[in-house]
Amino acid sequence: MTKDVARVGILLLNLGGPDSLEAVRPFLFNLFSDREIIRLGPSFLQKPLAYLISTLRHKKTESYYKLIEGKSPILEITQRQAKALEKVLNDSLLTIHNSRSFKVFIGMRYWHPLIEEVVPEIHHQGIKRVLALGLYPHYSVATTGSSFSKMKDVVSRFPIDVFTISSWYDNPLYIDSLVESIKKGLDNFGTSASNLHPLSNDVHILFSAHSLPKKFIEEGDPYLEHIRGTINEITKRIKITWDLSFQSKSGPVEWLEPSTDEMIKELAGRGVKNLLVVPISFVSDHIETLYEIDILYKRMAESLGMRLRRTESLNASPLFISALSGIVKKGVEEAGWAE
Repeated sequence: MTKDVARVGILLLNLGGPDSLEAVRPFLFNLFSDREIIRLGPSFLQKPLAYLISTLRHKKTESYYKLIEGKSPILEITQRQAKALEKVLNDSLLTIHNSRSFKVFIGMRYWHPLIEEVVPEIHHQGIKRVLALGLYPHYSVATTGSSFSKMKDVVSRFPIDVFTISSWYDNPLYIDSLVESIKKGLDNFGTSASNLHPLSNDVHILFSAHSLPKKFIEEGDPYLEHIRGTINEITKRIKITWDLSFQSKSGPVEWLEPSTDEMIKELAGRGVKNLLVVPISFVSDHIETLYEIDILYKRMAESLGMRLRRTESLNASPLFISALSGIVKKGVEEAGWAE
């Protein structure tokens, strides 16, 4: 009997997150050990300084995770995304002779299942072709770039061909899924998106993206350009008043501005009363959405006399899974693997 081997392995790459309070400290160590994100002095000091930072910060970070059930939900969400994507792909026209054409794997950068754990498993299953897709719509060397770098290093030890998809910030179905989420969010305020006048101050949209050190942009990183490209596509489909801000900065370097907390204060000064936050660079719920936006920023807005709500994260919504499926199919065709 021949082994049932998928023709193409799909590797979804994501950040990862602590799956328990005990995992917070080692997760932070892994995060700050990555020089693609932040350089902590000369290279030989990177890990010692990462150990020091994780030791000093883990108790405070644990207190945040305690407010969101003691762990990150990112693994469970990514597993749902992978399962749904695999089903859609194998139900599609690319499936050949009713065989299992695609197998979707998950590789996390900073916590289990780590990329270096998953690639050997792909090889063990006999898969020779892998399409790697970062679950970051907007390319940055600190996210997709770092994940690809680690993946390519590990894959080089195995007879596996890899095709990478570095960004998909303007994919039409991805944009549609964001617009759908924004419309639902507006409905929560009792405002119909179709009737929202472009100059209306009833509900203001704040796109909140993960921040990035300014030097990355100065060195040519396209992240900010991609973020603005996504927003440009959204505003072609829906009339909104909006601003862009950045959250989740850490470390003693200059980050993109304005910060989300600064922007909330500015909007309150402008007289905005209803604020819908769109976590534009996040496709899955994590501490940035569940703690920073839903708890920290919401409390801040309330203290300023504002109502703050957040759009639902895309997670495993059908429209978003369709977007991922289309991105994968296009990638398979570009790689010449659609025969």
